[in-house]
Amino acid sequence: MPTAQLTIDPAFTIGPADRRLFGSFVEHMGRCVYGGVYEPGHPTADPLGLRGDVLELTRELGVSVVRYPGGNFVSGYRWEDGVGPAGDRPRRLDLAWKTIETNAFGLDEFMTWAAAAGVEPMMAVNLGTRGVQEACDLLEYTNHPGGTHLSDLRREHGAEKPYGVRLWCLGNEMDGPWQVGHKTADEYGRLAAETARAMKLIDPSISLVACGSSNRGMPTFASWEATVLEHTYEHVDYISAHTYYDPSDGDRASILASAVDMDNFIREVVATADHVAAKQRHRRKLKISFDEWNVWYHSRLQADLDRRGWVEAPALIEDDYTALDAVVVGDLLITLLRHADRVGIACQAQLANVIAPIRTRTGGPAWRQSIFHPFALTARYARGTVLRTEPVSPTYETARYGEVPVLDTVAVHDDGTGVLTVFAVNRGETDLPLDLDLRGLPALRGLDHTSLAAGDDPAATNTEAEPERVSPRQLAIPTADAGRSAVLLPAMSWNVLRFAPVGD
Repeated sequence: MPTAQLTIDPAFTIGPADRRLFGSFVEHMGRCVYGGVYEPGHPTADPLGLRGDVLELTRELGVSVVRYPGGNFVSGYRWEDGVGPAGDRPRRLDLAWKTIETNAFGLDEFMTWAAAAGVEPMMAVNLGTRGVQEACDLLEYTNHPGGTHLSDLRREHGAEKPYGVRLWCLGNEMDGPWQVGHKTADEYGRLAAETARAMKLIDPSISLVACGSSNRGMPTFASWEATVLEHTYEHVDYISAHTYYDPSDGDRASILASAVDMDNFIREVVATADHVAAKQRHRRKLKISFDEWNVWYHSRLQADLDRRGWVEAPALIEDDYTALDAVVVGDLLITLLRHADRVGIACQAQLANVIAPIRTRTGGPAWRQSIFHPFALTARYARGTVLRTEPVSPTYETARYGEVPVLDTVAVHDDGTGVLTVFAVNRGETDLPLDLDLRGLPALRGLDHTSLAAGDDPAATNTEAEPERVSPRQLAIPTADAGRSAVLLPAMSWNVLRFAPVGD
């Protein structure tokens, strides 16, 4: 049986495991808002209509930051529609998802929800059909203390203190022809730079995200980033990246290796940003906001859009995630951690119902999808300093990515507690013995081994009737003797191996 080896040394660090890597995304799309986070009359809803069961699961998931209100939705959104008395709010056509937007849930409700969930809000401004002035108006409403028309309007609406939103996205996927208000790189770069300058005049403390490519396969990829950053580098703090991986074609070997593509995507965006920095003589290193990522059965989307007319909050891309999908999501989280020095924010899309870790039934329960578990456990245990790992692994062939390693890993060391956590994915279809050399950390004992394996039934899903069918399980505690350990990683599995100092 082929084996893999992994050497871990606390001297070889990447950077801190930023809590903002464990973000999520709430968009006015399908039932993410209406029937997801917000459902007046639900048995668990509070007086504002916020679903208590979804709030509880959001806190359990460990979400740190939530991006709102889009997504494609934001490129045609008038934020003023979603503030003030609910009875006075207009109903609008949402061109992004071909639905009726009631605006019953808007900015003030989202900020109340974010506070209840204990998450940091990340707002997106409309640079599709709107521009500099509207972005500044929104920032004044949210962050200015008072004494102006818009800040006093916020206070009239019940928020005496500023919301203090620190993270702002300058539009969404403006490279995409599907986007309302789609622009060329030069058009968008100039608008984003002017918007950034104006917004920082209002509140210099904010951090801004410029739109990068919608995915690595875009024909303008890299040239888009280069042009946009030539306009915006000195004004922004992040460049965005988005990616989704579709298992619909049944190519199991390739979907299990999706993190190879994400890894290359990050490296190429970093290289492009650093090229612009060198060209313009910037010393500051720009970071990536990977603010949309997930497994998504994208091929189903058009059918969802075509089979209905203009309705409110239709069930849209409510993918049922499998055990295999959960392993892929766990591997994508490993990749984000491995680039903790340059990826500063990451948001899994979306939070509820729409390609989401949390599913709900209107009027009924909420439950955890399979992909809930790797996210929740990574958010819980990835605390401390991310360590560089160089595994020696067998390889296998894929149609999409060529020859790839069977094993993918990252490690996080908590300097305060001394706990070492190793995240490891076995992409292979047979069990994989793993030998760990814990040099520099010899006085450790095995704490636990948590595994989510797809080997027995890769297509298994969690449903309302069987909400825990796909769940992590505890395996034998890993051995740890004189700085060495040996474990067995089940076939097609995502694993968390924890080691604690002897005596603790």
